[in-house]
Amino acid sequence: MSYYKINDLENYFKMYKKSVREPRKFWDKIADENFSWYQRWDKVFEFDIEEAQFKWFTNAKVNIAKNCIDRHLNKRGDKTAIIFEPNNPDEEAQHITYNDLYVKVAKMANVLKAQGIKKGDRVCIYLPMIPELAVSVLACARIGAIHSVVFAGFSSTALSSRINDSQCKMVITSDGGFRGNKTINLKGIVDEALKDCTCVEKVLITKRTNENITIKEGRDLWLQPLLDEAIDNHVAEIMDAEDPLFILYTSGSTGKPKGMVHTTAGYMVYTAYTFKNVFNYEENDVYWCTADIGWITGHSYILYGPLLNGATTVMFEGVPSYPDFSRFWQVIEKHKVTQFYTAPTAIRALAKESVDYVKGYPLSTLKVIGSVGEPINEEAWHWYNDHVGGKRCPLVDTWWQTETGGIMISPIPFVTPTKPTYASLPLPGIQPVLMDELRNEIEGNQVTGSLCIKFPWPSMARTIWGDHERYKETYFSAYPGKYFTGDGALRDEVGYYRITGRVDDVIIVSGHNLGTAPIEDTINEHQAVAESAIVGFPHDVKGNALYGFVILKESGESRNQDNLRNEINNLIADKIGPISKLDKIQFVSGLPKTRSGKIMRRILRKIAEGEEGNFGDISTLLNPEIVEEIKKGKL
Repeated sequence: MSYYKINDLENYFKMYKKSVREPRKFWDKIADENFSWYQRWDKVFEFDIEEAQFKWFTNAKVNIAKNCIDRHLNKRGDKTAIIFEPNNPDEEAQHITYNDLYVKVAKMANVLKAQGIKKGDRVCIYLPMIPELAVSVLACARIGAIHSVVFAGFSSTALSSRINDSQCKMVITSDGGFRGNKTINLKGIVDEALKDCTCVEKVLITKRTNENITIKEGRDLWLQPLLDEAIDNHVAEIMDAEDPLFILYTSGSTGKPKGMVHTTAGYMVYTAYTFKNVFNYEENDVYWCTADIGWITGHSYILYGPLLNGATTVMFEGVPSYPDFSRFWQVIEKHKVTQFYTAPTAIRALAKESVDYVKGYPLSTLKVIGSVGEPINEEAWHWYNDHVGGKRCPLVDTWWQTETGGIMISPIPFVTPTKPTYASLPLPGIQPVLMDELRNEIEGNQVTGSLCIKFPWPSMARTIWGDHERYKETYFSAYPGKYFTGDGALRDEVGYYRITGRVDDVIIVSGHNLGTAPIEDTINEHQAVAESAIVGFPHDVKGNALYGFVILKESGESRNQDNLRNEINNLIADKIGPISKLDKIQFVSGLPKTRSGKIMRRILRKIAEGEEGNFGDISTLLNPEIVEEIKKGKL
């Protein structure tokens, strides 16, 4: 019996029990039967929880890019691997077969090596959602270079901090990128970022928007002439199971972004397994995840997961609102998409528009729809289920994180009964627990607590680049012996999980984890600002939006407040990126603080959410009177 595909609920419970009781045997069989290895493992896994040290498939030798491409060539060489759907619907889509992809990746791998990139070097990829992004990622994996993809909406400051943290030797970018009816000068952003980076030796540039750009002699090279000259075959590097595959930065509750390190074999096995089951992928399906490869969703479920399964995956350059709000549904019809995976933010934005945009398209090819990035609210769940899924497609509400590498809790289509807003049951191999404030495990159902995972899984991040102590402190210190997710959850009467949101100072806005600390640091750089505090508040479209409480210096108190708000948001956009801008900025004379100086964000969060009272005991605050003052001035 194959362990790889779960077919019914009885099979799920059987597989789940086996994965918990005999995890070595369970993962050994999946890894052995479904992938190509140069050398088998000595041990399926070994770990030291106290030191947060984890190894999977110890001493195995493998190459993930070879598993994504080469092993499919005999059977699926002429099958479409990637459908590239451009930003402009009038531009023709590209269908890249597995044979095509092999040639493109082989050429790119040879270019990287010719430019001095070798196994273990870090390569920053700052590209729009175009085929060169997928090819660059796979070429890095093929030669053993560690890719660090930075979302092409981040500012030069955010880009430079990520390049410097991982000491990238090369940047791969484009002249520009399209986003709806706008163009973004990506090369200009890279040039600005590299003023503060001494580690970068080469910049490879692909042409997309024909922007006027500056070429720095000796550093900057156009990519296409190099590809034209490159040999079209390449022998993949033999990688150790625990060799780093990529670094992906995610916001932390303290200022510095965390470079999460994912390694090769465990990530490969788990993303492939979860893709197959969560999306019920079959041989001739066409799968579309609308995320950007700059986020973990794009790494795991646009590229690696689908390609490891020999799937056809759609890469979409555009946005859901351009040229109008029917764009998603046009693409589904055009490419006969069978699985559609998007974020609650997009669903809510589309639901605010006329339902006629959806009704114009039958969407009859769809068989599974999915949600990713944040907990989905009930209204959005029903709109998505009714109007997109036609009440016939299972809606998989997936919970996972950058740190987890792959989906952890999710319904399995046609297997797990769905329940609005519930991620439902853990996937095989995943052991979630709820913990109380005294660090005790909460037994039984109909309970709430902090969500932890009590046993390792193959795709977990192994460390934070250059800072293992921070990794230990962030994920394994709050609840010793367990991975702390940072999320709260409830478990209902049948054991289904519902994620209730972050319990730390990271806010999920439009599916993106935004740490409050770097945003506050940026605001405080404004010459008129003395201090600030950021909290999240519910938003109809974004899920959460950012509310800023800002204390002005005396010099700023006489300034026009609307102008100040614009200046603060422009500063945030420049330093971090537009996704971190504040929806509301309230100027206050003080912030509620403990006598040790800690800002009581719990109180600010309640004010931002519109709560009138129930602030708990505020008598111990250094300045209890400020609470009423802030409440009266709420925007």
